[in-house]
Amino acid sequence: MKENKYDEAEFFARYSGMDRSIRGLAGAGEWHELKMLLPDFTGQRVLDLGCGFGWHCRYAVEHGAVAALGIDLSQKMIGEAQKRNALPQIEYRCMAVEDYDFPPQAFDTVISSLVFHYLESFGDICEKVYRTLTPGGSFVFSVEHPVFTAYGPEKWYAGPNGENLHWPVDCYFSEGRRVADFLGEEVVKYHRTLTTYINDLFRAGFAVTGVVEPQPAPELLESVPGMRDELRRPMMLIVAAQK
Repeated sequence: MKENKYDEAEFFARYSGMDRSIRGLAGAGEWHELKMLLPDFTGQRVLDLGCGFGWHCRYAVEHGAVAALGIDLSQKMIGEAQKRNALPQIEYRCMAVEDYDFPPQAFDTVISSLVFHYLESFGDICEKVYRTLTPGGSFVFSVEHPVFTAYGPEKWYAGPNGENLHWPVDCYFSEGRRVADFLGEEVVKYHRTLTTYINDLFRAGFAVTGVVEPQPAPELLESVPGMRDELRRPMMLIVAAQK
């Protein structure tokens, strides 16, 4: 069974209190880098894998996309997307990314934000995305950085007074299941190396057009507690590819 913490009331309430949940794209530390890798959406059909509250679907439509489909495993996420980011050109469906049928050449761009580290097989997703894109189509996604996921718990090594001393990295080349601490809950994620992310794209037929290890937006360094620690190690990886 696919894990879905986001439909648990307490977990979802904590997630909803995060800056990125309240402020949308403006509260996402990586957004200023991610948007630079997005294509011109004019006239495009867009698929958002793991759409969450629907911020990226709305952005695509407001920048020219003629249609956007957002899918997410969480009914609570889909409900919020329908409340916060409902536009006539956007459709939201509650389903697992792995269960979507990815019809051939149905989309011009596929985007995904911080989802694929929850999926056991990235290679399978690459093949499905490649099939569903039109020739020349774009695939842009963010994931938790392999340095961030390698050790598992995703916690700073703390000093005697609770201060963050360093971020532990271990078992980097041992890919697979990890149990992480996220919002006070144990969450299953899947670690894979940077090499695997890139080579899975190549094997599917993609050309990689951009790779970014984003630093937080400067304005968030002062306004969001703990954000300066995000300069000490990469938390995310953003990749753009083309069919």
